[in-house]
Amino acid sequence: MTKTPLILAEKTNPADNNDLLRRVNGFSRMDKHQRRHWLGEHYLPADQAEALGYFDAPDDVRQEVLDNFSENTVANFPMPFGVAPNFLVNGKTYAIPMVIEESSVVAAASSAAKYWLSRGGFHAEVVAAEKLGQLHFRWGGKPERRAALLDDLCTRVRAQTKELTARMESRGGGVRGMSWRHLPEVAEDCYQLLVRFGTADSMGANFINTVLEAYGRELERWAEDCPDLTEEERELEVIMAILSNHTPNCVVRAWVSSPISAMNVPGVQVDAADFARRFKLAVDIARQDPYRAVTHNKGIMNGVDAVVLATGNDFRAIEAACHAYAAADGQYRGLSRCRLVDDTFHFELSLPLALGTVGGLTKLHPMASAALDVLGRPGAEELMCVMAAAGLAQNFAALRSLVTTGIQKGHMKMHLQNILSSFDATPEERRLTEEHFVGKTVSHHGVREYLDEVRKA
Repeated sequence: MTKTPLILAEKTNPADNNDLLRRVNGFSRMDKHQRRHWLGEHYLPADQAEALGYFDAPDDVRQEVLDNFSENTVANFPMPFGVAPNFLVNGKTYAIPMVIEESSVVAAASSAAKYWLSRGGFHAEVVAAEKLGQLHFRWGGKPERRAALLDDLCTRVRAQTKELTARMESRGGGVRGMSWRHLPEVAEDCYQLLVRFGTADSMGANFINTVLEAYGRELERWAEDCPDLTEEERELEVIMAILSNHTPNCVVRAWVSSPISAMNVPGVQVDAADFARRFKLAVDIARQDPYRAVTHNKGIMNGVDAVVLATGNDFRAIEAACHAYAAADGQYRGLSRCRLVDDTFHFELSLPLALGTVGGLTKLHPMASAALDVLGRPGAEELMCVMAAAGLAQNFAALRSLVTTGIQKGHMKMHLQNILSSFDATPEERRLTEEHFVGKTVSHHGVREYLDEVRKA
């Protein structure tokens, strides 16, 4: 007897008979006030629906700028825009803009910048600045025929897309080269055209995707009319064309160095040599232990992402690329390294950073534009150096705390303001609480107890 397959019918939640009413057509065609009203009817208490307007821009022009960045917008979600001063990078002093909600990050970066200011500052160099794009297709020819056909194919697709690449070439970018790869692990007839791009000071995603899609159309025409192809080799289907956010050829290296004898930590009773030794062990642990490496690299990205956001770049692409880079040899590792050689402390970091300083949000978002102004309107490669220095500073600050006082002392000191905000502390209560916890361990429970005493008094 054949069993009847079990079909789970779509049901409304028995505890909520309005479930069907929560489904909506045409949400994107509503204006913002209609979307808020709909959320208030079906998902949010009235006071929370009203709170969606809390951070609305003061005029329609500025609000329209924000609304056009995304779809189905119902509110603005501001983030703190801070500045970490005293960053000496390649002999130039920067105040680095950082957009982040974690209270201790900007303070830690600033502290590390000041520490290294008197020890020669940060150094950085761009190792490579190429980005990659991929055109995937199915082809009926034999793999060994690729080498014979590639030169003709490259010449042809380049010639047919000259108009698309001319402007980028005038800025020093363009198509740098291409290779044809067989992907038998996907399917026996699956191939990839891997294209290397230079995109000057733009991140280049739209440029790369436009060129790749044009290559795809030309590849199909090549299969139709190239006289050197057999009937079997004319079977070609383009699957997709897209840039790759894996950017191992767009890498920046940043480093600091100092005599070990100068590696004293102010306010901490730890010998300079002992500090350097413990610091190196902490870095080495992250190189070998993936559990530690993930947290280690998260600390680096605290600094990097904050600058990525401030300058209107794509932090999701940067995150994905950096974590892929951390696992390049098959094991996930910490991204920084430390050496103690000839009485010298050397700490460095290499990161793939595909950035832009022209186009996209860097031009459209007023705060991103202001951040680039604060940095002196850097080109993409200079921004790569500054951003890598911010990541290295953040990593240094975190490890310095971990191997000396512990991470919570400084973190909870900065977090105290958030705790006080959660208790609606007055300015006077804040002052008294800050004074009370000088030299003491800050905790949510401890702050609440102290505030209760103050308020009773």
